[in-house]
Amino acid sequence: MSFLRFGGDPPSPWEEPYGFSRVVQAGALVVVGGTTSVDPYGVVVGATPYEQAVEIFRKLEHELGRVGASLSQVVQTRAYVTDISRSDEVGRAHGEAFGAARPAMTMVEVSALIDPRMLVEVEVLAVVGED
Repeated sequence: MSFLRFGGDPPSPWEEPYGFSRVVQAGALVVVGGTTSVDPYGVVVGATPYEQAVEIFRKLEHELGRVGASLSQVVQTRAYVTDISRSDEVGRAHGEAFGAARPAMTMVEVSALIDPRMLVEVEVLAVVGED
């Protein structure tokens, strides 16, 4: 089986020094690694978990599109939040992004993300060729 590896578009400042790919495709399986709302200039987009999650799902849709996948092909999401008491905000953004697709979802609270301004990080698993 061949693997395709892609850096983010635009790449995060951590990809090169930490040695990871944003998107990896192995056959029909597509994995998009942890994604936050940081822009190419290091600015975190959004002040609330909802605003950050909306930006994250926009970025995930873009990254999936680079390998011919879409949000409708996502079968699993994992959301890491720094304040689980605000989970409804992330859940609302998730519901808006995925609609009827309804992938399996895990949301857990973590003590911190790599940048203290980040409140949410999401990774997804998709299967291409399936709708």
